[in-house]
Amino acid sequence: MNRPLAIRRATEQDVPVLLDFIRELAEYERLTHLLAITEQQLAQELFGANSRVEALLAHCDGEPAAFAVYFHNFSTFLGRRGLYLEDLFVRPPFRRRGYGRAMLVELARIAHERACGRFEWTVLDWNKPAIDFYRSLGADLLEDWRICRLTGAALEQLAESATPRPDLARPADAEEE
Repeated sequence: MNRPLAIRRATEQDVPVLLDFIRELAEYERLTHLLAITEQQLAQELFGANSRVEALLAHCDGEPAAFAVYFHNFSTFLGRRGLYLEDLFVRPPFRRRGYGRAMLVELARIAHERACGRFEWTVLDWNKPAIDFYRSLGADLLEDWRICRLTGAALEQLAESATPRPDLARPADAEEE
């Protein structure tokens, strides 16, 4: 029999545990070489004054079992915001108990309560168990879409490649004049 899972919103006191989950996820996804986040950065992004990111933490018998990090995006086609799941990770000893599904159900509830038009996430193409699981929930895999990403030097180079036109000044820039 599965033990009950207690899911709650993460608090600032959970930052060390969340960072442990992020490290474990990076190991699972074979991406530890990309891991650069610190506790201070995570605390600022999740709980700082300008935070736009949220996290859930799930416990089983008082032990951290799963986490999720999510934020809002916007669909211009739907004219509504959506919920984007950045990361979901269930620790190996807690898998195959329905906890991943429970986390997704909680996130779907949040999206529904906030009148989101969609709930989206990505999955690595080699993660067949996750792909099959997501399909079993009714999720569509958008095979025609590809993720585009700029980081590091490429992001900096593009950002510095052109001088902004004065007629595209942001409202904050206009107020300073």
